[in-house]
Amino acid sequence: MTALLEHSTATSSAPAASTALGVAFRGVSRSFGTGPAARTVLRNVDFEVVPGEILAILGPSGCGKSTLLRAVSGLDSPSTGSVLINGTPVSGIDGRCAVAFQEPRLLPWQSIAKNVALGLPRGTGKAEAGARVADLLELVELDAHAALRPREISGGMAQRTSLARALARRPGVLLLDEPFGALDALTRLKMQDLLIEVHRSYPATVLLVTHDVDEALQLADRILVLGRTDGDSAATISQVLEVPGTRPRDRSDTGLARMRSTLLQSLGVDSHRH
Repeated sequence: MTALLEHSTATSSAPAASTALGVAFRGVSRSFGTGPAARTVLRNVDFEVVPGEILAILGPSGCGKSTLLRAVSGLDSPSTGSVLINGTPVSGIDGRCAVAFQEPRLLPWQSIAKNVALGLPRGTGKAEAGARVADLLELVELDAHAALRPREISGGMAQRTSLARALARRPGVLLLDEPFGALDALTRLKMQDLLIEVHRSYPATVLLVTHDVDEALQLADRILVLGRTDGDSAATISQVLEVPGTRPRDRSDTGLARMRSTLLQSLGVDSHRH
């Protein structure tokens, strides 16, 4: 069974959250290995995510972006420091969160509707389950495809199914780990627009890991940039930017273009070449 489904079933007995929840990182550091071979990935991350906001997390490959998300969900634990959701420390896999990854990780022998239903809390009545799955499929524009199997749908439709499954338990915190990274450019833009609509209907707190600066500018309220200081292999917060304007944003806005240049430079990319 995939990691996402393990997460869903492991947390299925927890009550569904009804409101967006705040997330706080308190001096979070994460090391792997022991002794001389130990490698520190994150060092002293201290930050608060406001309930209901969309926070994008940017940074170079291997800087600990996904590690940070795993610490929120309880799929991993900090070496030092703590993560709190709504003031309560995360300890073990946390039912207040739901996760969607870059790969949809759908069960190939189940219909789209049944894959979405896997995200429902244990004990959900049949009538309520059917109604909630139907609402979610309509929200992600898959209601006409509910009976299809994963092999019969496109990559974008599979990712919409994964998003609907993550929302099925009405999480207070939605964790998205490069959810659109494997999609073609046009489908990716459509999925970004869909996420904005989904957030209006299910206003969870969203932590979005992405390598795409334009995606972060289009979706996020704030952007947290992870980076390494000279001589330190571990990453920490190097910059936090507030994105102006309300969603949906004009992708051609000159203000966003200036922020794009700033972000690319902070990531070590020559903005004049992109």
